[in-house]
Amino acid sequence: MIPEPTLDISIVIPVHNEAESLPLLHAELDTVLKALGRSYEIIAVDDGSSDDSWPVLKQLAEADPQLVVIRLRRNFGQTAAFAAGFDQARGEVVITIDADGQNDPADIPPLLDKLAEGYDIVSGWRQNRKEPLFTRKIPSRVANAIITSNTGISLHDSGCSLKAYHYEVIKTVKLYGDMHRFIPAFASWMGVKVAEVPVKDRARQFGKSHVGFSRTFRVFLDIFTLSFLLSFQGKPMRLFGGMGLGTGAIGVLILAYLAFIKIFEGALLSNRPILWLGVMLVILGMLFLFFGLLAEMQMRTYYESQDKSIYVTREVIRHGDADANKG
Repeated sequence: MIPEPTLDISIVIPVHNEAESLPLLHAELDTVLKALGRSYEIIAVDDGSSDDSWPVLKQLAEADPQLVVIRLRRNFGQTAAFAAGFDQARGEVVITIDADGQNDPADIPPLLDKLAEGYDIVSGWRQNRKEPLFTRKIPSRVANAIITSNTGISLHDSGCSLKAYHYEVIKTVKLYGDMHRFIPAFASWMGVKVAEVPVKDRARQFGKSHVGFSRTFRVFLDIFTLSFLLSFQGKPMRLFGGMGLGTGAIGVLILAYLAFIKIFEGALLSNRPILWLGVMLVILGMLFLFFGLLAEMQMRTYYESQDKSIYVTREVIRHGDADANKG
């Protein structure tokens, strides 16, 4: 059972070696959030920083009771830092933002206004970005296309960290690997409504980017995982079974053809490599079906061992109970 939120807004910030940018970001957030006139908290998660980020966060927290700081034992990655912040969040709206200062806190009010229109998630859409084509733009376009085709959720900038979520959405989604950028896609099974708001993309003032060329490969692997989870997580037999039936059917057709020419034409089969191809495809088809059955059993274990529901209820209205109690 998810506990009820006790604040209006929670800001979650993953921090890794951003000591110089933290005081300025905190000051900007403080100004914007106080102007909103709502109760709030700022949750900064130090993800194993090796610079002075932790001492800076402690000093800021001593002066600001609204600032909650969490220190992870080592560098677990940005997704883990977000997850740690989400676990501590108590706000009805949870907003994520990067610690490097490239996201502008002044864009938070437009996100909240859009969320108030009835959306469950509002994602920032960074404008006027200057990015490399192969390492950033192409992976981003591929990811956005997969998200759209599998979920119907159309995003121009799934990688933007500046996002606003309703409390029950973020408390329901479980994050693994490097999947934080795909939270709207993972939440799509709940039937969420997603919108985008144009936001500024500021130049980094301090330090250097933690994003390297190697992230491109990780993004493509994450896209493959995302595509599988969105399409077949609850029904893996449709994937493995389809592959098994397809390969098995081709193998059976090959063997049937060879049997025909052997019986009616007396052809010699021992010198035909296609014979072994047909046998291999039939065996491979059986293996795929077997893997599908194992995956189906594992999915049932996954749901039943955690008493995890396959659905999420938004609300229940039952007028009949009140009428019955009157009698």
